[in-house]
Amino acid sequence: MALDFNQQVIEEFRANRGRVGGWFADARLILLTTTGARSGHPRTTPLAYLPDGDRILVIGSAGGADRHPAWYHNLVANPRVTVEDGVFTYEAAATVLTGAERDELFARAVEADAGWGEYQAKTRRVIPVVALAQIAPGPPNAGSMGEGLRVVHDAFRRELSIIRREAAASGPRLGAQLRVNCLTFCQGMEFHHRVEDDHMFPALHDRHPGLDDVFARLREEHERIAVLLARLREVLADGGADVVSRVDDLVAELAAHLTYEEEQLIPLLDA
Repeated sequence: MALDFNQQVIEEFRANRGRVGGWFADARLILLTTTGARSGHPRTTPLAYLPDGDRILVIGSAGGADRHPAWYHNLVANPRVTVEDGVFTYEAAATVLTGAERDELFARAVEADAGWGEYQAKTRRVIPVVALAQIAPGPPNAGSMGEGLRVVHDAFRRELSIIRREAAASGPRLGAQLRVNCLTFCQGMEFHHRVEDDHMFPALHDRHPGLDDVFARLREEHERIAVLLARLREVLADGGADVVSRVDDLVAELAAHLTYEEEQLIPLLDA
């Protein structure tokens, strides 16, 4: 039954670029492919994950069972894994965290979702925390450059929506994991805009010199979004009391920017 359920999630995830319904609806989800410790065959498992800057974290809860999940044994034997996040598929290096680092990050996860703590309470084993660090980036899972831009944008839209929900539910005290989620989003958005400013926009402008006004507007919007990201960071550093308002400002500005950029650039990218 579990295998059938997992396969349904895998198929839905791949068909909808990371979006699934049911139990995992509105959750951060990846597909983790490991190499079987005994069989040597690839094994794919849907897993919830936590953002953590340049890496992501997965937790071997197995629902509080007394044995580590099979995917954990696989990556211990073969730490090179494949991650699908709905937008990108990339190779990653898996590191099992230990000692104080493991304990700190597991506590952070429990603070964000008490379910992790409930799983730990059901078993005597120490539930493992694993960091997955990308080895090399790849292009978006898309059939064209224009489609790739839209897929990346949709991922930013979805993550910001999740953060907005988390912030609204957090109350006056901002948890450590929510801070990391916000900072990871800021880092990803800034990197995306640097790539556009330094590479995509100049290349497209060389091919379409008559669109000076379009690229000037896009760069100005990048600057306004950078200011909003900086203000969000300031709120996070000061305790996060106004984080929902700052995220709302970011949602509004970013929604308009992404829509305009898609309208203007996707036809050029796919021409």
